[in-house]
Amino acid sequence: MDRDLERAARERAARRDEAVRAAVEQGLLGPDAAVAGLLDVTGIRRSAAALRAAFDAVVPPGTPVLHAFAVKATPLVPVLRLLREAGIGAEVASPGELALARAAGVPADRTVLDSPAKTPAELREALALGIAVNADNPQELDRLDALVRSAPTGSPLGIRVNPQVGGGTIGATSTATATSKFGVALRDEGAREWVVRAYLDRPWLTRLHAHTGSQGIPPELLTRGVAETYALAEEINERAGRRQIDTLDIGGGLPVNFAAEATEPSYARFARLLAERVPGLFGGRYGLVTEFGRSLLAKHGTVVARVEYAKSAGGRRIAVTHAGVQVATRTVYAPEAWPLRIAAYDAKGRPKPGPEVVQDVAGPACFSGDLLAEGRALPLLEQGDYAAALDTGAYYFAHHYAYNSLVRPGIYGFAPDGSAGVGFATVREPQTIAEVVAESGGAHADALTTLGAPGSR
Repeated sequence: MDRDLERAARERAARRDEAVRAAVEQGLLGPDAAVAGLLDVTGIRRSAAALRAAFDAVVPPGTPVLHAFAVKATPLVPVLRLLREAGIGAEVASPGELALARAAGVPADRTVLDSPAKTPAELREALALGIAVNADNPQELDRLDALVRSAPTGSPLGIRVNPQVGGGTIGATSTATATSKFGVALRDEGAREWVVRAYLDRPWLTRLHAHTGSQGIPPELLTRGVAETYALAEEINERAGRRQIDTLDIGGGLPVNFAAEATEPSYARFARLLAERVPGLFGGRYGLVTEFGRSLLAKHGTVVARVEYAKSAGGRRIAVTHAGVQVATRTVYAPEAWPLRIAAYDAKGRPKPGPEVVQDVAGPACFSGDLLAEGRALPLLEQGDYAAALDTGAYYFAHHYAYNSLVRPGIYGFAPDGSAGVGFATVREPQTIAEVVAESGGAHADALTTLGAPGSR
């Protein structure tokens, strides 16, 4: 790791420590606010700038490049607005995600719709707005045929292909396997020729899209997927006798280092690897779209939970906290694939010193596997202390899992306040118990007791 990355890692850790202390001092964390999500605004801005700079360094001047944040990673309107102001668009995969992007003010021409199950209504809306659409399969392309014939559209349109280059270490996040549900499987019999013919028959198809996977996919495998996509675009353009495909959407998926503070691999390293292995991609003949998500946000989010009780069982110390499966679902159910670093803070929110003790950090849900960390060596967590799950800015506290009807935590962005302190802004209010009841059918309490009851009609 180079010195700049080392310095950035140290600065990020220092900002986080200051934010936890300030959150306790300002009452965002405490006995009546036992868990909260914190987002490092400075870090997010720097991550967005690093992404843009990495690709600016390898593309010719004037090359159209759209970095579209994968909204699924952190579906929060203030985050999308922050990224929009940092020059990042949005990749959406549902009507809800599209609505979030629009609420954040992301322009249609900086939005991409990808989903394996788009309805006619979703496609119609996207085409009416001028949003880019990548068709996932032949049946969806048939729907686009009908829609394009019925009404003109300014939407850039393409096809998503599966290069079938293989999977990484996590099967659930590998999208370029032989049997992946995403895209047209290029190595299946007749599929490649079908894709080429689809473009030759439709001059309005001008983009080609592939996404190899995300966490667990090494940069080298991501690059192989991009290389296969580039080769297909070249073949289509050669057979068309013109530059029909003018933009390649290379997806995202750069993995995050969950084992340490360092941001590795970096966007700069990945962009250089692409330029080395697929030099034609950066020759100025193709515009580019990227769809990074986790790698933009993960390092800049922290879940902080108060230790409600400290106990022991079978000689093992256990810190019982308010953060578990409801905020860290993947970690709890698949800890080998999704381990998290844990930091210990004292009751005032200061980093906790002292000798490390092997202990479990448990969540509040009523099953024994609800653990943020098992057998982890940490300074001894005691009642009133705080346990922080690090690198949780993507796919964690914004994806609430309502086990035991646990409430969604509040989420707060933080940045320097200009007076050597830390300022906070509410990103999402903590959920109330009344809202839990309302979402659970509270307004329809008698609905089932009256349905089919004697004397009812």
